[in-house]
Amino acid sequence: MLATLPAAQWNEATAAHLLNRAGFGGSPADIENLHQMGLEKAVQSLLNYERHPDDTPPPDWAQNFDENAIAQQQQLLNTTTDPDARRVLQTLQNGLENRQISDLRYWWMRRMALGPRPFQEKLTLFWHGHFATSFEKVRSPYLLWVQNETLRQNAGGNFLSLLIAVAEDPAMLEYLDGERSNKNKPNENFAREVMELFTLGEGNYTEHDIQELAKAFTGWGLAKNRLHYEYHLGNHDTGPKTVFGQTGNYTGEEALQLITQQPACAPFLVSKLWRYFVQDQPSDTVVKALADFFVAHNLDIRALMGRIFRSQEFYAPEVVGSQIKSPVQWLISASHQLEAPLPTEPMTLVMLLQLGQELFQPPNVKGWDGGVAWVTTNSLLDRFNFAAALVEGQRVPLPALIGQMKGFASSIENSGLLQMGPAPVQELFAPADFATVDSFLAALQSRFLSVSLNPVRLASMREFVQARMPLQEPDIRKVIRLLMSTPEYQLT
Repeated sequence: MLATLPAAQWNEATAAHLLNRAGFGGSPADIENLHQMGLEKAVQSLLNYERHPDDTPPPDWAQNFDENAIAQQQQLLNTTTDPDARRVLQTLQNGLENRQISDLRYWWMRRMALGPRPFQEKLTLFWHGHFATSFEKVRSPYLLWVQNETLRQNAGGNFLSLLIAVAEDPAMLEYLDGERSNKNKPNENFAREVMELFTLGEGNYTEHDIQELAKAFTGWGLAKNRLHYEYHLGNHDTGPKTVFGQTGNYTGEEALQLITQQPACAPFLVSKLWRYFVQDQPSDTVVKALADFFVAHNLDIRALMGRIFRSQEFYAPEVVGSQIKSPVQWLISASHQLEAPLPTEPMTLVMLLQLGQELFQPPNVKGWDGGVAWVTTNSLLDRFNFAAALVEGQRVPLPALIGQMKGFASSIENSGLLQMGPAPVQELFAPADFATVDSFLAALQSRFLSVSLNPVRLASMREFVQARMPLQEPDIRKVIRLLMSTPEYQLT
């Protein structure tokens, strides 16, 4: 079993690590607040997020969503026979959808950055990549918002309940063609992916299991307006199905329960959560201990994550600063460290697109690869350029790719929306931090890094700072830009 972190090892560094991994980092004040709680209260504060009121309203268009109006618009589009008129209607609908998905992406970024429940949002982001669906196919921002809320409400609960909620989610039914499946022609897409990607992993099921599971999910569909799950009994295969060697007249919910009871399920989920929140390649000992704990606690996600966050293994030296920041993590943590607001909507979405993590648009059903895939030669250069924009308040050149980006018009180029004010860098440090070169470098690394700078880079930075003492505001900006361009800064 994993050992609990000794109280003597709970300090500002371990508190910062917990906030980085269970959330999106924070300012020194945020870290100190968590440190003062002690390990147990700090973990409880993050895990029991319902204690913190969250009054974040839905996007305006989702809050005032008119199902009848949407149905009428879709009917008009479907019944219009004139090609020119149909093209105009489709263009208008596409424009509306593109504006809404851009709004939804920024709405979620702000919620992750500013909301009172960082762990709930971090879990929601994990499940968003795990149960991947894409705007490119689903097209409905409303359904993607509904799915986002479904993930959020079930993020830390029982895994089977989450799995059923996702399986019956309209966006998932649309994305994996479940709503087109019927007893005469079962669609196997969801049956395959639910085992391969969501619960068991490759090699833990057979093609026969896929075929039989697909029959269990027949009858699952959408209401006439395609906005809600609806069970169609007449489309359900009522005959016996043999799955994992067991025969029964399984419903879809019973089939999902059967999957979660397979020996491979708990280790598969534990391993994936460990890779996301801790580090790559958990040991067999860790996987077995956590899988046993997960099963004993009825697949309770919050209980599992609490066990991880309290463990000495989570705070091991080889774990701290071992993960490459995702683009979302990079931007939000930079905002916290600079104590500056997120950039404007267009600037934020340009950054995420260029850095390779466009929310609600993962590259495929497997989600984002993560890890070293986040830092290509091009994306690293983009990180350095965007860091300069955040620190200096520079204008970000509108990339050619913006013309392909959902929800943006060319008028943004001259709108001023890609310009932001400089970060308040002098306010980030106490007067005593500027006393010596070493005191400044210590404060700089404490605020911005999870690991110490490489000795060669530290010596180079010391020389750079020494030559500019006493530091003025332009000098501070240059130093922060240099730090944010180091390999160490890309780690959390």
